[in-house]
Amino acid sequence: MKISVILATYNEEKNIKDCLESVKDLADEIVIVDGTSTDKTVEIASRYTKKIFIRENPLMFHKNKQYAIEKATGDWILYLDADERVTSDLEKEIKSKIHPPAGRAGNPKSKVNGFWIPRKNIIFGKWIRHTGWWPDYQLRLFRRGKAFLPCKSVHEQPQLTGKADYLKNPLIHYNYQTVSQFVQKLNALYTENDKNVFLAERKKFNWQDVIQFPAAEFLKRFFRQEGYKDGFHGLVLSILQAFSAFVTFAKIWEQQGFLEIKPNDFVQKIEKENHKFSKEFKYWFLTYQVAQVENKFKKIILKIKRKLNQ
Repeated sequence: MKISVILATYNEEKNIKDCLESVKDLADEIVIVDGTSTDKTVEIASRYTKKIFIRENPLMFHKNKQYAIEKATGDWILYLDADERVTSDLEKEIKSKIHPPAGRAGNPKSKVNGFWIPRKNIIFGKWIRHTGWWPDYQLRLFRRGKAFLPCKSVHEQPQLTGKADYLKNPLIHYNYQTVSQFVQKLNALYTENDKNVFLAERKKFNWQDVIQFPAAEFLKRFFRQEGYKDGFHGLVLSILQAFSAFVTFAKIWEQQGFLEIKPNDFVQKIEKENHKFSKEFKYWFLTYQVAQVENKFKKIILKIKRKLNQ
């Protein structure tokens, strides 16, 4: 069983070498589709593979990833981003799945056509273990001809035919290194994509969305997904994700020609929306406080049990 590692790149000279170094002993072939980089990405990549295709760099960059998938010839395909690294443990696990004893996942008769891989996101210099960033499973390993990218959203996963299993060892993802990088990508890529998806689905825009969606995003990230456990990193990331939701709806409003929106009792209605957010904020704070009390109580019970067992 041969494996093709595929990437779609654009101005990745800072990342591409370390990425390709991490897979040089795993890949039987490396396929790169470059979006007309203006730096040394192609020059560096050419040291590892001759199979490099140059195309335009579309906003929907999954088009280039899908093109790379189509150019791969291996039995299995592992697709990566340039800022991701395959560890030696992950490499061993992948090989064990692709070249297992007869009757296991790598056997042609097996029903397993793909594998979800956990992704360890390093953001602002820290492994983010909560805030919706872990385990961050990605469907990155699949049999050739059994998966494709729909190219409708930058958040999408490959569409797989057949069964998928899970790997244990994570990809290392050197995600956002600076706040400026986060904001630039938010503006140029994610909010543009989310705006276009919203408009393509002909959803109705309500002015309340510009308050409700950012508030809901913050509450989800910081409380429900336990961003507070990531400390100040979790707080900042939760706020940045909420800001992303706000910018998305501001861009939708822009696309609609900056329509004048001023309902009756506008300030009172804004206050009402804010009140909803405040109530849910208090709910999560109370939930957190109750959990803290329960944890302390459990520790006391354990201490009592230990003393009784002495």
